Amino acid sequence: MQLRPAAREDLPAIQSIYAHHVLNGLASFEEVPPTVEEVGRRYDEVRGRGLPWLVAELDGKVAGYGYCSLYRSRSAYRYSLEDSVYVRPDMQGKGLGSRILTELIARCEGLGYRQIIAVIGDSANAASISLHARLGFLRVGTLRSSGFKFGRWVDSVLMQRPLGPGDASRP
Repeated sequence: MQLRPAAREDLPAIQSIYAHHVLNGLASFEEVPPTVEEVGRRYDEVRGRGLPWLVAELDGKVAGYGYCSLYRSRSAYRYSLEDSVYVRPDMQGKGLGSRILTELIARCEGLGYRQIIAVIGDSANAASISLHARLGFLRVGTLRSSGFKFGRWVDSVLMQRPLGPGDASRP
């Protein structure tokens, strides 16, 4: 497996992976998959801020991807990021998500950010919760019934991990 920065040529594969999760799972609270053009707009926004967007490539095909974006747009949140990691369904359980998230954490620490937050769709999403916990995220809260998808209420789980010195010193 090769882990590398995403390129614009990867966007159709990224969109396909994400569309599967939007249509079949609760990790995303989107209900209609974004177009390749919209994924491209999001990619440009993330990359335009100098933030990482990575793909895991296996046998010449994108098998997963992940990126970090600003947690919130208000200025006091400027040292906090939110991670997103998605893996192709046939590649889940092979450690790709862990490799992607580990590299995202390292790159964001190198950029001087201090907190990384995971907003995990569905409190029953054991795979994502476990992945984040293995990499040092602590569960800091649950927003009960914060989404409604597939005819039912769905929780959001909040997990957080310090980056670099975290809050031990001023930025």
